[in-house]
Amino acid sequence: MIYEFNGYIPVVHESSFVHPQAVVTGNVIIGKNVYVGPGAAIRGDWGEIIIEDNCNVQENCTIHMFPGTTVLLKEMVHIGHGAIIHGATIGRNVMVGMNAVVMDRVEVGDESIVGALCFLKADEKIPPRSVVVGNPSKIVKQVSDEMVAWKTDGTQIYMQLPADCHTMLKPCEPLREVPENRKKQVASYQTWNERKS
Repeated sequence: MIYEFNGYIPVVHESSFVHPQAVVTGNVIIGKNVYVGPGAAIRGDWGEIIIEDNCNVQENCTIHMFPGTTVLLKEMVHIGHGAIIHGATIGRNVMVGMNAVVMDRVEVGDESIVGALCFLKADEKIPPRSVVVGNPSKIVKQVSDEMVAWKTDGTQIYMQLPADCHTMLKPCEPLREVPENRKKQVASYQTWNERKS
């Protein structure tokens, strides 16, 4: 669902995919190859939201702000399921974990990883390549080259997803039985713990 608000119509590049059950409102600019999952709410009613190329905003995420604020997701940002970004700037190639909350005027430096369920309070400044976890948040270590490569590989899967959704996603009626010839899906990406072992 795409809504105009107060004269602002969202801008979505044709290569991006916004799921029909996501809601994008008002002053929102979405770049190339962006994936927005079902249940996401990207609400540019009081301020501007810029989502640069190759980002993904996964299922049930919320992006919003206080009046007059710009929210910026720089290129290749990965916003995990259920995360909330409120009035923050998220640096290039950052991963924000599932159900994390990033508050007003937070700046997350490039190539950082924000852990699942992490809470970043207003006005925090996270240096580039930081691993941030906990509630309240705490920087626990620096992101290694290996971690950046792992995160980038995961985001590249999401960079392909908009094109796949445009060609393969379609409404259907459910089957009532599992077909005998149902194909197996390929394990094309590993969790961090699997990759390390």
